[in-house]
Amino acid sequence: MSSAPQKLKQLMTATKDLLIEIGTEELPPKALPELSDAFTRAVVAGLEAAALECGQAHSFATPRRLAVLVSAVPQAQPDRNVERKGPSLKAAYDADGNPTRAAEGFARSCGVAVAELEQQETDKGTWLVYRTTERGQPVSQLVPLMVEQALASLPIPKRMRWGDCDEEFVRPVHWAVIMHGETVIETPVLGVVSSGRTRGHRFHANRDIELQQAGDYAARLKNDGCVIADFDERRRLIHDQVINAAGQHGGVAMVDDELLTEVTALNEWPVAVVGEFESDYLSVPAEALIKTMQDNQKYFPVVDGDGKLMNVFITISNIDSTSPDTVKAGNERVIRPRLADAKFFWEQDRKQPLESHAEALNQVVFQEKLGTLGDKTRRVTMLAQIIAEQLGANVEFAKRAAALSKCDLMTAMVGEFASLQGIMGKRYAEVGGEAEEVALALDEQYMPRGGSDRTPATATGQILAISDKLDTLVGIFAIGQKPTGEKDPYALRRAALGILRTIIERELDLDLRALLAESARLFPDDVDAVAAVDAVFEFMLERLRAYYADRNIPVDVFDAVYALRPSRPLDFSKRIQAVSAFRLLPEAESLSAANKRVGNILKKTEADTAAVVNAGLFEVQEEENLYNELEALKRKTEPQFEAGDYETALCELSVLRKPIDDFFDNVMVMTDSDRIRNNRIALLNKMHRLFMRAADLSRLH
Repeated sequence: MSSAPQKLKQLMTATKDLLIEIGTEELPPKALPELSDAFTRAVVAGLEAAALECGQAHSFATPRRLAVLVSAVPQAQPDRNVERKGPSLKAAYDADGNPTRAAEGFARSCGVAVAELEQQETDKGTWLVYRTTERGQPVSQLVPLMVEQALASLPIPKRMRWGDCDEEFVRPVHWAVIMHGETVIETPVLGVVSSGRTRGHRFHANRDIELQQAGDYAARLKNDGCVIADFDERRRLIHDQVINAAGQHGGVAMVDDELLTEVTALNEWPVAVVGEFESDYLSVPAEALIKTMQDNQKYFPVVDGDGKLMNVFITISNIDSTSPDTVKAGNERVIRPRLADAKFFWEQDRKQPLESHAEALNQVVFQEKLGTLGDKTRRVTMLAQIIAEQLGANVEFAKRAAALSKCDLMTAMVGEFASLQGIMGKRYAEVGGEAEEVALALDEQYMPRGGSDRTPATATGQILAISDKLDTLVGIFAIGQKPTGEKDPYALRRAALGILRTIIERELDLDLRALLAESARLFPDDVDAVAAVDAVFEFMLERLRAYYADRNIPVDVFDAVYALRPSRPLDFSKRIQAVSAFRLLPEAESLSAANKRVGNILKKTEADTAAVVNAGLFEVQEEENLYNELEALKRKTEPQFEAGDYETALCELSVLRKPIDDFFDNVMVMTDSDRIRNNRIALLNKMHRLFMRAADLSRLH
């Protein structure tokens, strides 16, 4: 017969899969992926906190369940050696060798007699200690609390109650499964008791499915329950079905990632269904039809080989119907009123020119302290003119685009589909006879709409996008509502990055600080926007830090350029490229160290660092060599620095390595002679200024 320690060892070495499933009413589809990830992370964290070394964790998520399967979970925790330090020996016993109250109290807290305590000698004396081995608990006793804590930690903004129970969750809970291998762990979970019974598809297999062991979960649900529990597997299946269905109808499906994820969260047994609508609706701008299909109906639009929208859509049904034509007809019937609305809005909006909505902008508040959309439009128009003049662009195009920029917000179509702002402005401008570049700019003003979106392609679009975002940034900062922590209600971080990306990626030679000052002057006197310019400028430079971090630019390279605060983003970018190239040179490390050393000397000296170097005061050849090399390099690199060719100029400076090393090896800078010392400091400052033309190279490491 095995001894108790042997049994415990067997428990620890024997591992089995752990399954936890929470069955619910339909979960919110947009929140499902986040809930699933958070649930899995919380379960894994609970296992780690219990010192249980496990295998991989696999998430499962469908509209009616959150689940996680963790492989190779031990049946019990390992034993743990516990040591508690008590009072010193001097404090533990009195002069007669009897235990003091301190010793007795410590022993009592440990649950033993004083005589059972051990002694430990240290450098600071001898102490009483309590040592014991804490037996590991079985998983069956640990998991219930883990599940409770995991569910309580989920990111649920608003929990609900159901029936007459006190439990709260994102949706009512109907069943729970907790199994370790073939063993069911029964425990209360949000108003139900966990078991080994999951449930199948609501329509195809609306019954209990008894699991024999945890690892059977996914296969049993698929084979017996008509449920594909794996979210990623279901997503791939839907994607392939949609692509294939579109191909069979001679088209190409438009598969938006967010929509694909949402549709995956709406289905447990997805089946693609192809529907059609009357071709007359194709007279409406494709963007409006696509938006109503995607947003309202969760359909996938289909385009032909030329990218033109077809009168075909694909929807995903949660059942494999015995009457697919009925499902098809039902979806076609539902979409017609939506398309009819879009057509009506389009026809009504076209009855009047886009600019006719300009007056209505004066009645719509942009921000209480910053005025109406009409006020904003007038500021943006003036700023767009300034930028267009600086860039040598078409000023009339810029002014016209700015004047029309917010008019589509007053149309019926954008009133119904807010995300079409700009897009519909472009369409209404096109049919209204506006210049093509003006029409394109109305859409491009919102670019980039996200991190992966492109920046505006037209000059007018670039000018309008920059002007509109600058006005928002300066205005919101001026009224004291800059972003704090995670809160950024006006999306100022995105706006700042959009401006910077547009200037850098479209190679616009614009002075950001000067533009911020121009924008600030356009606000009324009761808005102290001028005082906000510096804060906005620093905020935008910090956005550059994130921009370059995403492009794997080392932090020290960014800091070297950032130290000089260049105000032209395009110039900033050129300096970043130059320092990145310089950093790869063999001489870079030595020159960076020398520059740092020189900087420290200049900070501590009281000498006039701006003094002119007097070659007649040189005492050693190394001074003269460094001076001559600096003079030659200054003549050679000055035109390069002026032209913004920082990379070539910095690479030229690599020849200074030897004369600088020789100088520091053979020249005592802080000599007793004031004249010699000051002259040498002036020489070092001359070198320092040359290096600082591009960046503070001392920050490289």
